[in-house]
Amino acid sequence: MSTTVPSSELAAPASCGPADSPDTHHEAAVDGAYSSDAPARAGAIRTAPWGADPYANALRTGRGPLFLRRSDGWLLPLDVERWCSDAGSADLSALHRCEGPVLDIGCGPGRLVAELASLGHRALGIDVSEAAVARTRGLGGAALLRSVFDPLPGEGRWGTLLLLDGNIGIGGDPAALLDRAADLLGAGGLLIAETAPVDVDERVRVRLDDGRSGPPGEAAPTAVREAAAEPFPWARIGTPALLRHARAGGWRTADQWGAEGRTFVSLRRPVRERSARTSSQSAESANSVPVISSQLPK
Repeated sequence: MSTTVPSSELAAPASCGPADSPDTHHEAAVDGAYSSDAPARAGAIRTAPWGADPYANALRTGRGPLFLRRSDGWLLPLDVERWCSDAGSADLSALHRCEGPVLDIGCGPGRLVAELASLGHRALGIDVSEAAVARTRGLGGAALLRSVFDPLPGEGRWGTLLLLDGNIGIGGDPAALLDRAADLLGAGGLLIAETAPVDVDERVRVRLDDGRSGPPGEAAPTAVREAAAEPFPWARIGTPALLRHARAGGWRTADQWGAEGRTFVSLRRPVRERSARTSSQSAESANSVPVISSQLPK
């Protein structure tokens, strides 16, 4: 799970050495040739709250509590234990619908990327949390420290995009996220999104909250408190609302279903001209699909 805020609002991330940076020396193979994955461009939309405690701590320990808190005090529980477990039957109901190479947006601790690899898919996870990327790679999956709005490998050639575990809320603007998804998918590509299990179409500003201020008798470090307390845009969107946004953007509904109390929608990419930015980025290999090497350094 991840979210985005403009880079101008964020402090520069702490540096880390080659041995512990989850984005060091990672490569993607496109058209059968290896090329270093380029760092995010200057001024790209980057992310902060999910890269700091308490989210990172929750992923490292594999358990919550963890919430998204609105300014009015309303809490949305985040299912950290499920995210850090193996893929369940509801997850599989989505993964078995995947086609071609798969990009998992906001991959979290990597259960879906790992399961996709076991199913024979070429899969890549992206997340803005170093802890999430490291855990995904620890499971043997390929992952990059990236926002969905950063330049990504294989733009315009992915077979399937995943927006599960609430990630349809990234950025607080479902229409903008759908537009970006269309740039990433190949012709006829599939977007599989998990929706809120109620009829809601909500734009909010939230912050991460673990319900704790730190160990007993010890305050959390100032930087950690500030990162966790920084509000960011988020969206909650149910199936009816997502379908309305999708129709407005030219997407075609492929399927909708429920499993274990969770609800899902799959959409076909709209037929339209790509943005100049995406066309330029993928001009050298427009007729190929992305290949994520199984031999990439973890």
